[in-house]
Amino acid sequence: MQSVKVPTSRDYQEYLINSLKDPERAAGYITAILEEPDPEPELLALALDDVAIALGGEGDRQWVKDFGASGKIQAVYELAAWLDSLGLKLTVTVKP
Repeated sequence: MQSVKVPTSRDYQEYLINSLKDPERAAGYITAILEEPDPEPELLALALDDVAIALGGEGDRQWVKDFGASGKIQAVYELAAWLDSLGLKLTVTVKP
């Protein structure tokens, strides 16, 4: 009997980037990361990079890299937590 390799799924990263080309999905993706109960700054940096790949360019990816290296991502989570304490929510939406 001959063994045949059949791909069972598409590359996940390729699928993710293609799905994030839809701005509504990209916004939802970032919002979901911001709503994590146990935030991980590295996860937000990865999500922002995914969106930069899907919707932006190399300059956008460099911005994400610089933003992550500056420690500002933790400030985003602190802002989200503060807003939450006031009964508000930090979200990302698509510009009209």
